[in-house]
Amino acid sequence: MTDRPMFLMTDPGFFDVCYQINPWMRPDAWRTDPGARLAAAKAASAALRRALEGLGAQVETVGAVQGLPDLVFPANAAIVLDGTALMARFRHPERQGEEPVFREVFCRLKRRGIVREVADFPEGVFQEGAGDAIWDAGRRLFWAGYGPRSSKASLGVIEKTFGQEVVGLELASERFYHLDTCFCPLAGGEVLFYPDAFTPQALAAIRERLAPEARIEASGEEAEAFCVNAVNLGSRIVMAKAPASLTRKLEARGYAVGEVDLAPFILSGGAAYCMTLRLDRTSRPEPKLIAAE
Repeated sequence: MTDRPMFLMTDPGFFDVCYQINPWMRPDAWRTDPGARLAAAKAASAALRRALEGLGAQVETVGAVQGLPDLVFPANAAIVLDGTALMARFRHPERQGEEPVFREVFCRLKRRGIVREVADFPEGVFQEGAGDAIWDAGRRLFWAGYGPRSSKASLGVIEKTFGQEVVGLELASERFYHLDTCFCPLAGGEVLFYPDAFTPQALAAIRERLAPEARIEASGEEAEAFCVNAVNLGSRIVMAKAPASLTRKLEARGYAVGEVDLAPFILSGGAAYCMTLRLDRTSRPEPKLIAAE
């Protein structure tokens, strides 16, 4: 392992929007010009990779697999912390074919020393990776979504596997079907989140644990632009094209926003965070945020 942040991304060569398992997926729009949309997706993925590498990150690439269009969203492949990868179990049959592909990827990463252990959820316990289990480095806990995709029973497995506190958050809507679509812990201790995506009980848990000054509430417009689905490295945040209102909120907190046009992937219900999986997270305390220059 290097000291550089390390992410997993997937070659988008077989990306497609050919079925609908969330309300954002638009097979009809994709079919209007699939060649142009695939070209745009390849360009968007390359731009996201350049943005991450420009911030000093290293990117490992998963090969494309025909018939698995959502393989481009490796955030759902596993939860990774301290060298342990807890492999996902997908709820929808359309994505279950990704499981053996990602398992082989992580076995290769283990042979290379990038991860040290590959673990599993019990049969029948659905859990869709880091998309529904987000490590909060400052608070040293997992925020874990459940409801539309991941089972509530997954929370105890995550806690037992990693030996870390898990705060379960029930998601209220199929529109925000993974936690990463509506919740993003930031390096300065704030959390960017969309309140309407959560049940009243989940929202109460968020507000109980986050002081008012740590809450950055996204509007419906900002969440629907998939800007909460962002990648944060220190004072830099990489996200889809953002409404000016969100950029102002984040800049006021000392963050610099880098925007990437991820429109082809938003047609499938994903953006920057979904398209990446951080491989080098540890439970050790991380350095404090350094303000953007």
